[in-house]
Amino acid sequence: MGSSKKSAKQDKTGTPTALSELLRAPLGPVDLSALDAAATPGYPGKGKEDAPAHTQALGPVLSDLQEQLFANGRSAPESAPRVLVVLQGMDTSGKGGVVRHVMGLVDPQGIALTSFKVPTPIERKHHYLWRIRRALPGPGMIGVFDRSQYEDVLVVRVENLVPPEVWGRRYDEINAFEAKVAEQGTRIVKCFLHVSSGEQKERLAARLDDPTKYWKYNPGDVDVRAKWPAYQQAYEVALEQCNTEVAPWYVIPSDRKWYRNWAVAELLRETMAGMGLDWPAAEFDVAAERKRVAAS
Repeated sequence: MGSSKKSAKQDKTGTPTALSELLRAPLGPVDLSALDAAATPGYPGKGKEDAPAHTQALGPVLSDLQEQLFANGRSAPESAPRVLVVLQGMDTSGKGGVVRHVMGLVDPQGIALTSFKVPTPIERKHHYLWRIRRALPGPGMIGVFDRSQYEDVLVVRVENLVPPEVWGRRYDEINAFEAKVAEQGTRIVKCFLHVSSGEQKERLAARLDDPTKYWKYNPGDVDVRAKWPAYQQAYEVALEQCNTEVAPWYVIPSDRKWYRNWAVAELLRETMAGMGLDWPAAEFDVAAERKRVAAS
């Protein structure tokens, strides 16, 4: 995963390489320290100054694709596809920013957002995937997970909430779960928002410098930050163990917010454009209905 500030990388024919290829997590062992969190692979513009325009330009395309997806969900719910966007990352990596700037480009009625917090007492009584299954997107919907099933191999692992033999089994369980979800018609887009330790420190400090951002600051974030190496290792293992063909991981460099937002929007566009979406055919006689409307 490299940096390209002026133009997108191209193959030998001159065709721009798909962003999904540029951002796909490495197969095999993952070393996050070797992946530049400030890189801008595949970005077609100059940089921060033109990023809002490039991101907004994806809006009409995404909106049309999402409306087609939504329409299919209403006309043929039993066979309609779905999309699930998983957002994972350390505090300040920008999960909320992606929701606002990317999902805000499409009709909100077609979005199902779930933010997974600390499990409730009821959730704790069930298998850790119980609450995840309940939040999966319905027919024709784009589901967005702000944190996800991966909390149970990240926080649980680092904070020693369950024994290693318990969380160690979960990688295979998650892979089997995602394979079944994909088989049932859901396209899964897993985004790891990769922010550097230095950038996170600056963002936390900025929240303390701005009274309008105090509400975003959580003293516990500093406690989590103290365990940065352990969390990085936990993410590396999750990226390695759960990077399958049906549910690949994408590593989104997130030190530059403008690139992060454009990249997730472009990944979503690529994904939906490759789903073969179309408008549902009329289930009535169009000509006859035109006559009825004219005569009404």
